[in-house]
Amino acid sequence: MKLLKDKIIQEGRVLSSTVLKVDSFLNHQMDPELMSEIGKEFVSRFKDEEITKVLTIESSGIGPALMTALELKVPMIFARKRKSLTLTEDLLTAQVYSFTKQEENTITISSSFINEGDRILIVDDFLANGQAALGLINLVEQAGAIPVGIGIVIEKAFQDGAELLNDRGIKVESLARIASLENNSVIFLDSLQEVHL
Repeated sequence: MKLLKDKIIQEGRVLSSTVLKVDSFLNHQMDPELMSEIGKEFVSRFKDEEITKVLTIESSGIGPALMTALELKVPMIFARKRKSLTLTEDLLTAQVYSFTKQEENTITISSSFINEGDRILIVDDFLANGQAALGLINLVEQAGAIPVGIGIVIEKAFQDGAELLNDRGIKVESLARIASLENNSVIFLDSLQEVHL
């Protein structure tokens, strides 16, 4: 997706060989026009899946997931990483390890929001090691629903997340696939063009 790649080149910052900072447009401050285009792109890539709900994890996945749900005209659900005083009964839970934060979280959603037979599209901002996506798949399967695909805004293709998900037989669509972040440069997988940030 050219608009997203241009934004990464213009505003992204490589912090290390594994960390790309995109907080000016994706996961702290959000660019609403970009989010809208991301939603439209995910819908075009998953248009034949008869999606009934979109699922993400708080908080960085909410923007792209909500815009995707808006385009699909279906509800969007987000899994919570923190306990809520009002979310205490009939919970679906899964453990998710964050390599970025070096911590494990218990993610939860109310079982009343995902029904048996629902066709769920999972959307998230990043795919690296695949742990968040696997946790979300776990929640979907606990409910007896079907994970029909995973839409990722930025994939770190040099890590094993996409391979883990493909091994589960789930369609993964990433809008920007990064082959490397070495030497303070972003190299996109499809072009192998090096861009210094």
